[in-house]
Amino acid sequence: MLLALVVPRTINMVSRFYVRMTMKTTVEVPDDLYRRAKAEAALRGRKLKDLVEEGLRLVLESPRRTRRPPSLAGLMKRARGAIDSGVPDLASNPKHLAGFGRDARRDR
Repeated sequence: MLLALVVPRTINMVSRFYVRMTMKTTVEVPDDLYRRAKAEAALRGRKLKDLVEEGLRLVLESPRRTRRPPSLAGLMKRARGAIDSGVPDLASNPKHLAGFGRDARRDR
């Protein structure tokens, strides 16, 4: 489903006169998401474009979440115990991995 958005912009044309201009764009939205958004807008008694504008503002105004890199223990979780050599795997004991790789940037 293609959805056209109209984004309002205010431009100072002359020192005392302001003109409100809108910018139109087309966004491709999956059909199921479009139907849900359209229904939600109707339940709220609003237009779909208002709901989309509100959603964009919420996303753009919220602080970005930074994703932490995975730990070595997390990366190696599925590989632990893959080879049965009879020697206990140190990676399966969390106390041996405590702090491992944390200061890698400092040691370069």
